[in-house]
Amino acid sequence: MKTIAALSFASIVAVATPRAQESKPVPKDSVRVSIPGCTKGYIFTVGHRTADQPGSVDMPEGIHLRMNGPKKMIAEIKAHEGSMIEITGLMKKGQYGQDGVGIGGGVRVMPGTTSPGSRPSYSTAGQNFIDVEGWRIALGSCPSR
Repeated sequence: MKTIAALSFASIVAVATPRAQESKPVPKDSVRVSIPGCTKGYIFTVGHRTADQPGSVDMPEGIHLRMNGPKKMIAEIKAHEGSMIEITGLMKKGQYGQDGVGIGGGVRVMPGTTSPGSRPSYSTAGQNFIDVEGWRIALGSCPSR
């Protein structure tokens, strides 16, 4: 009788023991990144990388990313606006590559084509997205605007 009770208790403990959270597998067309920066609403601005917090990808400072994620997590992130944070999430491969030449203030000049006598056309770069999986407070401060 004691053996059955001990086995029952052991099986309940084994089932009730919390497992380490496993991260979702990364799709073939995506990459998991960790990036320090600042937020304003749903927009994350890549911040200055430091030697002690380099992030996991070489993304130029000042790039804007649109954050997607669970409402509860985004609300937690919004509560820390003005503080440097590091987000971890999934981005499409090659999404953050930039064309053209940066001239400052987030403005980039790209070559275009026009035919003689036509008006120049302007294009805007596509919005970069990140599916946020987690975040944490990071060292540093956000620039005041």
